[in-house]
Amino acid sequence: ACEEDRLELYCQPIVAIRPGAEAFRQFELLLRMRDENGQLVQPAEFIPAAERFNLMPALDRWVVRQACQHLAHKRSDGLSRVPYTITINVSTTTINDEQFLDYVIAEMATADLSHGALCFELTENTAMSSLAAATRFIHELRKRGCRFSLDDFGSGLSSFLFLKNLPVDYIKIDGAFIRDIAQDRIAQVLVDAFNQVAHEMAAKTVAGWAENPAILGSLVEIGVDAAQGYAISRPRPLEELGNELAVMANHRPES
Repeated sequence: ACEEDRLELYCQPIVAIRPGAEAFRQFELLLRMRDENGQLVQPAEFIPAAERFNLMPALDRWVVRQACQHLAHKRSDGLSRVPYTITINVSTTTINDEQFLDYVIAEMATADLSHGALCFELTENTAMSSLAAATRFIHELRKRGCRFSLDDFGSGLSSFLFLKNLPVDYIKIDGAFIRDIAQDRIAQVLVDAFNQVAHEMAAKTVAGWAENPAILGSLVEIGVDAAQGYAISRPRPLEELGNELAVMANHRPES
């Protein structure tokens, strides 16, 4: 698929939901693949194989290049009136690839990206298992205007202690807590605790798996900053993101 150009990108918006919260435009890139017959292959079907055979660094490089060269907001883009952020997932294997950080820095320099144009998303497990590499990756790219999101927060036994040592901009709460939040009091209490701690650390909270209005309502009541899921938008082909960005580029703020 890599050699035959059968990789595709989808996107899913992350939107602010907390009343009074500062609005922001953020889109997570989601990797897809076409098989030999042209059928769409979901990540759960090919990512494990890519990880097993050490192909994730190649896939992640491809996504970074696409984002930097074609998708991310550029400083020299005089047409765009509304900045936005592209979020890229990075695997454990890639974080431990010593050349990946240099690759990202080089791609960003070539693309002349605006501050905050890229956000890299690491899972809590990735960051915990590769703490030294993850910390260096975060520190070096934060100096160059990148943002960071910690995914699956709450899945680890030492989440709160771990958070103190990792400077991230967003905490994405584990979907296991979000799915039942509308009817599970314990899930509500835990999400509220995650939300409060994240805010004390000056990080915004994001709830994935916001799949229906009831879940979304519970998240708003708790005060979670942003949400992502079917209640807002399903993952969409990248062309639709391009159309949305074109509308943003033609936006003229009121005087």
